[in-house]
Amino acid sequence: MTATLMVGCAGWSLPREYWPAFAGEGTHLQRYASRFNAVEINSSFYRPHQAKTYARWAQSVPPGFRFSVKMPKFITHELRLQGCEVALDEFLGQCQHLGAQLGCLLVQLPPSLSFEPGVASAFFTALRERFAGAVVLEPRHASWLAAEELLQGLQIGRVAADPPVIESGDAPAGWQGVRYWRLHGSPRLYQSAYGPERVQACARVLSASVEEGIPTWCIFDNTASGLATSDALSLLDLYPQHFQP
Repeated sequence: MTATLMVGCAGWSLPREYWPAFAGEGTHLQRYASRFNAVEINSSFYRPHQAKTYARWAQSVPPGFRFSVKMPKFITHELRLQGCEVALDEFLGQCQHLGAQLGCLLVQLPPSLSFEPGVASAFFTALRERFAGAVVLEPRHASWLAAEELLQGLQIGRVAADPPVIESGDAPAGWQGVRYWRLHGSPRLYQSAYGPERVQACARVLSASVEEGIPTWCIFDNTASGLATSDALSLLDLYPQHFQP
């Protein structure tokens, strides 16, 4: 039995030239969700959103739609994963108002944050005590390659990022109960389109993952020039059998 392929962009902004591909009426999110079944909320990294805002977003999308929510930089970049219990309670108290539409939490670390086993274990244990759903980690310091046992034990997936910033960072690792690709754009970060050939190559990898029965995410983050929308639509057209709108 295959899993669903969750496909979307970092944010639900729709460039005007792609409007004809989406529903003509509704809010930006409702129109976005007429084609895609997932989105990554990056704004939560920069500022908190009220619980009622998350609840409104959840009510705006179809039942099969899922949100991935990026953890606040206050936790990852300022507290640097230490002494986060209160901040975690506040963040989860907000985003869990997405209800069943909360599909994943994304933890992206700063390049300067190295793997310290005690700190990482305490943080992810505290997170797991509060949240049982899918969690993925995007580390950007090579020392996190040594965190595999911890990630497996606490059921934390490691993001496959393009372009990778650590060795083997372009392949999902950690716990294999979820696989999450973040395509940031290359060679120009956030700017470059992937285009038909690279999207097709990515689609083959994603297809193999969902055929293993593993929940699989693909988020296009090359949003600066609006090209994420085109690449994500191209991916859906290649493997519609894995896509549940």
